[in-house]
Amino acid sequence: MIFPIGDDNIKGGAKPVFTYFFLLSNILIYIYEVSLGGNYLQVFFNTFGTVPKDFLNGHKLYSVFTNMFLHGGMAHLVGNMLFLWIFGDNIEAVFGNIKFFLFYIAGGVIASLVHIGMNYQSTIPSLGASGAISAVLGAYLILFPRSRIKMIFIIFFMTFYIPALFFIGFWFFQQFLSVYNEAGQMPAQTQGVAWWAHIGGFIFGVIVGFFFRTKAKTYEFVREYNNRFNHSKYR
Repeated sequence: MIFPIGDDNIKGGAKPVFTYFFLLSNILIYIYEVSLGGNYLQVFFNTFGTVPKDFLNGHKLYSVFTNMFLHGGMAHLVGNMLFLWIFGDNIEAVFGNIKFFLFYIAGGVIASLVHIGMNYQSTIPSLGASGAISAVLGAYLILFPRSRIKMIFIIFFMTFYIPALFFIGFWFFQQFLSVYNEAGQMPAQTQGVAWWAHIGGFIFGVIVGFFFRTKAKTYEFVREYNNRFNHSKYR
């Protein structure tokens, strides 16, 4: 198994206050979910997850916000929080704390609205931080296209780096491929993943990222300098 564990960006700028806040919030809420169990958990999901058909009928409008703090299982939580931990602090460093907070929430809400628009007849509750984190990935691609993502090959405990452009580009391609593969299938036959939320959040992040591109160049310069004169970091 291969998965990301970090990047080679030089940390600076705003401290990742809200990145850690969102990490902690999601973890604590998941612990609460586990404590519910059974039918109580399903009621919780139905109440705070986004059900497209209900939303379009004017019910539970708040759910486009609350759903981004819910997760359907440990793997769902760990995957999302790993991506937030790797990429979130970089975006918050450039955006600043308050702008990052607003960006993250807006990304999650817009991702939910895109999901609703593409699944307007669905009665299945949508939940997870994936939409907001997709927005973070979109902004990262624009702000740090030349950074490198540190990967680990868990079987051999071997680490290596790949370009962020390749890593995030491949991730985005997977989202479109998944939408295509699940087109026309019944809900029970699909993976139950809100792929359109990922795509909507990502595109939103790309658009916002362009407004901060000039500021991000400062961090790119520092990273490039380190890559040339501090080679021992990557041995």
